[in-house]
Amino acid sequence: MVNLVIDIGNTFSKMALFNNRELKDIQVIDSLSVEAIHSFSHSYAIKNAIISSVKEQSSIYEEYLKSRCNFIRFTTAVSSRIDNQYQTPHTLGLDRFAAIIGSEAIFPESNCLAIDAGTCITYDFLDTRCRYSGGIISPGLKMRLKSMHAFTERLPLVELDEDFEASYGRNTQESLLAGVLKGSVHEMYGFINDYFIKWPDLKVLICGGDANFFVRQLKNSIFARIINPEPNLVLIGLNEVIHQHNE
Repeated sequence: MVNLVIDIGNTFSKMALFNNRELKDIQVIDSLSVEAIHSFSHSYAIKNAIISSVKEQSSIYEEYLKSRCNFIRFTTAVSSRIDNQYQTPHTLGLDRFAAIIGSEAIFPESNCLAIDAGTCITYDFLDTRCRYSGGIISPGLKMRLKSMHAFTERLPLVELDEDFEASYGRNTQESLLAGVLKGSVHEMYGFINDYFIKWPDLKVLICGGDANFFVRQLKNSIFARIINPEPNLVLIGLNEVIHQHNE
């Protein structure tokens, strides 16, 4: 059974092909199109397809996929295993919910913290009884740099440099980088610590475009042993929804 899963993000999109639960192929693109979907998947006999999108419009892709296979519309109500207690499920980002489902698939019956370090940095917790109550949304690295430029008169727009290692800046550009990079790392450390104090058996899964940066920064911390880099967490969650739907 070959499944096509698509994750449409704010910055880029991912397409992946799974044979049951085995990831067979993946492609990351800046701009999704029907032509791109066809080019990526046309040589496979797709049985099921699903889309997670942070954007409003994805109907054109849905119509194309419906013409090829069994299309499953992904919502925050589709998972048969997650007890979604979020007060406004209609506003919950589908990528966040897919990451939670993926976390449960990788670490069933565990206390999991799913961190997605992308345009925004999100933190979502799932307990051992598969209860999801909510999470945290924070600005991502590039968003922090852009906002300081946009909301001040004199601070420049600085390009993100994840290799900047100094603890403080010797000029304005370095000061902005130090504030964003060091500040976000301390923030993540603090959030993980808050959950770890309550749940010492915590599993932390990190995905997103800036995940590698945070994993490097946390590798020498006391949390190194509980950090699990999983770049395809959202895709794994989407594929799991297909399996749950067909059970």
